[in-house]
Amino acid sequence: MSDAMSAHDGEQEVLRLEGLRKRYNIGKPTEVEVLHGIDLRLRRSDFAALVGASGSGKSTLLNLIGLLDQPSAGELFLLGAPTSRMLDAGRTALRGSTVGFVFQFHHLIPAFSALENVLMPLMVATGKPNAQQVDHARSLLAQVGLAGLEERKPDQLSGGQQQRVAVARALVTRPALLLADEPTGNLDTKSAADVFALFRRFNREFGCAVLLVTHDPRMAEQCDRTITLVDGRIESDQLRASGR
Repeated sequence: MSDAMSAHDGEQEVLRLEGLRKRYNIGKPTEVEVLHGIDLRLRRSDFAALVGASGSGKSTLLNLIGLLDQPSAGELFLLGAPTSRMLDAGRTALRGSTVGFVFQFHHLIPAFSALENVLMPLMVATGKPNAQQVDHARSLLAQVGLAGLEERKPDQLSGGQQQRVAVARALVTRPALLLADEPTGNLDTKSAADVFALFRRFNREFGCAVLLVTHDPRMAEQCDRTITLVDGRIESDQLRASGR
């Protein structure tokens, strides 16, 4: 990828939220609104931390952005496509091709090897993976420190190793947007730094926007941008001086 292409592609808007709201128990006495009109934009070059106290709405917002849940009002655009009126099949296809997920809990398939778990998003999308895709998955496992462990099942791996498999799985489709919810919570300091560096490389080299939910202020400080959520509203959205 040339520098000119990188600069141009980096400006492409991956995500746009316009007046996003989320209510639960609609029409009932217990109705509550958790998100109150969220406006947000992410470009391919963005590497952002989403921070906020427990109960501020971070997980709810992440689920909406990842098309795992639907907003009560407002619009969410992924790569320019409005999603609020999409049928489930369209939302599933867009999510599979555009978004990578790393959650606090890895959600690996116990019967599958590490390599098969990494390949799962490609298998869902296209069926049996080709040799190039298998090589790509092996390369990702090596980059997260799991070379030689490709055939191990999740119960043969430590918790930290399982999380690194989940990281490789999230990146295998080269997504336009990576959503990471406390992705290094189960890792030691060195492994956490390695995973963070891998996110950085994909952000810079492949134009993968990163939105990282973290309670760790040191990790948030390493991101280029910090979005602070307070009681379901964005209180601040700050670009660091060293950020792009």
